[in-house]
Amino acid sequence: MFQGKKILLGVTGSIAAYKSLLLVRLLVKEGASVKVIQTPSSRDFVTPLSLATLSKNETLSEIFQGDTWANHVEWGRWADLMLIAPLSCNTLAKMAQGLCDNLLLATYLSATCPVVVVPAMDEDMWRHPATQANLQRLLGFGNRVIPVERGELASGLYGEGRMAEPEAILAYLRENFFLNGRMQKGQRDLEGKKALVTAGPTYEAIDPVRYISNHSSGKMGIAIAIELAERGAQVDLVLGPTSLAVDIPGVTVRRVVSAEDMYKASLESWAHADMAIMAAAVADYTPVVKSLEKIKKKEEALVLQLARTPDILRTLGSHKKKGQVLVGFALETSGGKAYALDKLRTKNADLIVLNSLADEGAGFGFDTNRVTIFDRNGGEITFERKPKQQVAKDIVDRAVKWLYA
Repeated sequence: MFQGKKILLGVTGSIAAYKSLLLVRLLVKEGASVKVIQTPSSRDFVTPLSLATLSKNETLSEIFQGDTWANHVEWGRWADLMLIAPLSCNTLAKMAQGLCDNLLLATYLSATCPVVVVPAMDEDMWRHPATQANLQRLLGFGNRVIPVERGELASGLYGEGRMAEPEAILAYLRENFFLNGRMQKGQRDLEGKKALVTAGPTYEAIDPVRYISNHSSGKMGIAIAIELAERGAQVDLVLGPTSLAVDIPGVTVRRVVSAEDMYKASLESWAHADMAIMAAAVADYTPVVKSLEKIKKKEEALVLQLARTPDILRTLGSHKKKGQVLVGFALETSGGKAYALDKLRTKNADLIVLNSLADEGAGFGFDTNRVTIFDRNGGEITFERKPKQQVAKDIVDRAVKWLYA
């Protein structure tokens, strides 16, 4: 599968660097030619000699060594794929900002091949808004991110932040880049098409400081927007309140707050779109009366009267023209299939993507998801839990089939 493929492995300063030894061994065993670049700090965790012995190639970490220099441009052009594993929080931040203070960063900025990164850090660092914003910037540059795993961390805590295991990394590369032993080129099957994507939650104001909302992070919708843009579409991303930064070529971001805001923006974009994928978690209800002043605490209970918000999916379905493809989402805790099929029928959608909070690693806040996609012709396909980037590809693949049916 990897026979003759040229993999440039970057190793950064993380305790997970010990996994890079096994990763090199597995890649070489699969037939790949592997060269390794280390950051200076990574040498405290794994030695250049060990990596050079396993890769059967010299391991570099300095731009200048004696009277010679490492040609980072040449290395960046040599590889079929650049893999940075582990990716530390520090190197992630530098890559996101385009800094270039070591050989690995210089090579990354010179690379003409696809780049895949595998983060590794403690849970609090992983969840920090700055880290998540940096990840989104990397995705926006066209890089791929293999999400962290959940487990015991170097700090002694248990949570998210573990580097993906070497076997899982190979499986990802095999599925996404080296199927049938050939490098998979990016599809541009949506060149010239326009797509609408909604993502994130909505905030329904109670008063100037309180609101009704949900736990949506916007990660799934953003991943879909990235996938669409990578395949050539011009994307309108209507994004509810989220801390995630989005700076993606080919994607126009329209920030909204309430369900009413999202409704208006979506309806406007839908008039010119070939496809809409409605991944936002829109509030179903909003307070009838929104106080202009902060509501003071009282002894008695506070009763709120709620009204239904506009049904965006149903409205788009009623305005759907021939040739347009409409994809909705259904997030359920039970009875998901029946609800998804009813939603498919009543809202004039072409596809409904069902996911359940009962599935481990699926739903709000996670970097993975597990979905079942239903279509209006009675088709049903269930996917195993995957990183949301891969789930986005599965969803867009199905939508593209409908678009060109």
